[in-house]
Amino acid sequence: MDIQVNELIDRIKKDGVAAAEKSASEKIAEAEAKASKIIADAKEEADKIIKTAKDETARMEKASEDAIRQASRNLVLSFRESVTKELSALVSSETEKAYSADLLSKLIPETVKAWTAKSDAADVSVLLNESDLAALESSLKSALNAEIAKGLTLKVDKTINKGFRIGIDNGAAFIDISDEAVAELFSAYLNPKVASIMKNAAN
Repeated sequence: MDIQVNELIDRIKKDGVAAAEKSASEKIAEAEAKASKIIADAKEEADKIIKTAKDETARMEKASEDAIRQASRNLVLSFRESVTKELSALVSSETEKAYSADLLSKLIPETVKAWTAKSDAADVSVLLNESDLAALESSLKSALNAEIAKGLTLKVDKTINKGFRIGIDNGAAFIDISDEAVAELFSAYLNPKVASIMKNAAN
């Protein structure tokens, strides 16, 4: 009887241990599977974070490079515009200074005679600002006596700062030799030159 009881106890122990071991193995396997999944999920999440960080870094680098390039372009354009403006102002100032009474007293008669040599002087007018006309009227009337006899007129044009215009009274044709028109001609020539110089300097 004692032997049977002992055998029963031993079997219960063995069965219990086997069951416990099986349960433990299952729990360990389950825990390992969960741990593996957690690690895999964490790695996947870490890879996503790293990729997002790399993408964001690349985007920021490109944005920074684009901003630097744009700032450089803006700086060159601003500098070129400033140089062009200064040159235009200088051209305007020097052109205005060049129109002295002595120059105008020689230039106007020569231009008028060249104009009227190919056309009738009857409808032709010479336009100057008020102060220049007052200062030059006597000498111009003397130099253009023949043309004035044919109908040439000397008139005030308040829109002219310096220089003069010659034209037909109906406005069909005219020559603009005002300081503004001449300065524009010089500036139109200078601006592309300045742009070319600035472009070459920027490269």
